[in-house]
Amino acid sequence: MQIAIMATAGSMMSAISGLADMFWITNQLLPASIEASRFRIAIVSPDGKPVADAQGRTIAVDGAFASITAPDVILACGMALGSNKLPALTSPEAIAWLRQQHQRGAKIGGACAGGYLLGDAGLLDGRECATTWWLYPTFRARYPRAKMVWGKALIEERNVITTGGPLSWVDLALHIIRQHAGDEVARMAADMTVADSQPISQQIYAPRGFLNTIDPLLLRAEQLIRYENPAITVEELASALNLSPRTLHRKLADLTHESPKHFITRVRIESACLLLENPSANIRHVAAACGYTEDTAFRKAFSQLINMTPAQYKHWVAARNTKHGH
Repeated sequence: MQIAIMATAGSMMSAISGLADMFWITNQLLPASIEASRFRIAIVSPDGKPVADAQGRTIAVDGAFASITAPDVILACGMALGSNKLPALTSPEAIAWLRQQHQRGAKIGGACAGGYLLGDAGLLDGRECATTWWLYPTFRARYPRAKMVWGKALIEERNVITTGGPLSWVDLALHIIRQHAGDEVARMAADMTVADSQPISQQIYAPRGFLNTIDPLLLRAEQLIRYENPAITVEELASALNLSPRTLHRKLADLTHESPKHFITRVRIESACLLLENPSANIRHVAAACGYTEDTAFRKAFSQLINMTPAQYKHWVAARNTKHGH
């Protein structure tokens, strides 16, 4: 499998080097007998010349975009952003190459702000995609035709992969390794690099309610669910907001690409995360406080949204707080 890692002015060197290293480590794990499963890596720039990274250091490259005739996968990494959370430097050549190679059939991946290159190339239009939690409002405004999904760590749709977080290139690499070389090899690569073999939801890192700050309607809806009636139905929520259920559905689809039911569930689970951060919290009591009459329904909703069970989340928070000295 030929993988091209794009280096453009302002790219994050750690992501480019990290991706190259992750695939190189994986190659070391593969028996010589399965040559076909190996990864061939090339770091490429528009003209084949070294480029300056986000901090002004030089990124060495293997060649120009044109030197890789038919890459199977092209990866775009995080990059320097301005105070407006938009790329400090743009690369028209990179955007054009991505568009052309995707039309040819290459799989395209974007980690963190690398998603801007995919978006500018039109590859996010009409697709579900992920981005870093604090870039969500910016991406949503810049690419209105993209179907941004809040909090997801990684999404692939029709040969386009997007991930969120400056270190999410790890998830991107493991996803490609899993697809090409299988679950076992991906697990071995994760173990060798001491990484999580499955992406963790970004929702556990974002401040609670962050997404709802993009619009007053979302803030009011969150208040109703979180503080007034956690067990509220879609019809009751619409009525409390002086909207018809259909209008509420349309407004939420525009603002967050969520259904009202999913919005209510997300706010309830965000509340649960806050409550579970208390070491003495009882999972059954938390479920009830968040409007769930059944433990099983709560556990299922929590696991689907956060990618871990409530008990696992409690352990994760405790370990994280211990590590950070809280």
